[in-house]
Amino acid sequence: MNLPCITAARRFDPDAHRSFWLAGQRVGWIREGDVRHLARWPDVFDIEPARVALAPRFDKDVDSRSAALGTVIGALAAAGCIPGWRDEIYAIRNAFDDAPLAYIERAAARFFGTMTYAVHLNGIVKCADRAPQLWIARRSDTKATDPGMLDNVVAGGIAWGLGVEATIGKECWEEAGIGEVLAASALPGRTLHVLQSIPEGTQAEQIFVYDLVLPDDFTPHNQDGEVAEHRLARIDEVARWIAEGAMTVDASLATLDCLLRHRWIDEAVCSGIEVLYAGPAHLEWPSPPR
Repeated sequence: MNLPCITAARRFDPDAHRSFWLAGQRVGWIREGDVRHLARWPDVFDIEPARVALAPRFDKDVDSRSAALGTVIGALAAAGCIPGWRDEIYAIRNAFDDAPLAYIERAAARFFGTMTYAVHLNGIVKCADRAPQLWIARRSDTKATDPGMLDNVVAGGIAWGLGVEATIGKECWEEAGIGEVLAASALPGRTLHVLQSIPEGTQAEQIFVYDLVLPDDFTPHNQDGEVAEHRLARIDEVARWIAEGAMTVDASLATLDCLLRHRWIDEAVCSGIEVLYAGPAHLEWPSPPR
């Protein structure tokens, strides 16, 4: 079985990007083709051959950095350079527990290639008279990213101000109509680290994987319009969708983590996936020449 999602999760060419720096820290990647857009603000960015840095005069505090970036992000979105505006705040931080270096609109995280954080939940149905099954969602055709593709029953980015468990509870209800009490029984799997080039820019993301055993008489019901349908599928069907690339990269990896931990799939099939658990992708980024 060919699993392109494992390769895609590390499909990234640093030579096609310039590293992005804030407050003396490397925090992201900007595509070479997008650097020219930032040249409109020479007072905001120091643009060098190997990197782009926010000008030092904004380094006095988080608010100064956020305000400077916010002005640029708004103009880039108006020009069509940053699609899929979400009205949701993300913090720029290299580790989940780090203090924020700046706050930005969620849609801008891919343009600047900054670290983002997400939860993915595998909805498992176990019955005595048949093999385990998984609830799989199909994303709405109007989604800004990966429209129409198959996804985990619950998946979502972690906005600033929310922790992992709070995000699980929020997304469980919005995406599948899973109540608070049932959502609280979700159990953690492993943590995945993705670094890949995508149409919007760079996805550098840490994904917290969870499993939730759902009652066999429960049917997910989307609440926010972001899911077109839900399918209850056999393990072999889900494995085929992953191999065919019908599922998003994130969902494929989160599902494979579940299948491996429960020994519902042969480890040999997932050769190479171990590197995605090894550590944050951004720690492997090469330092730019000085």
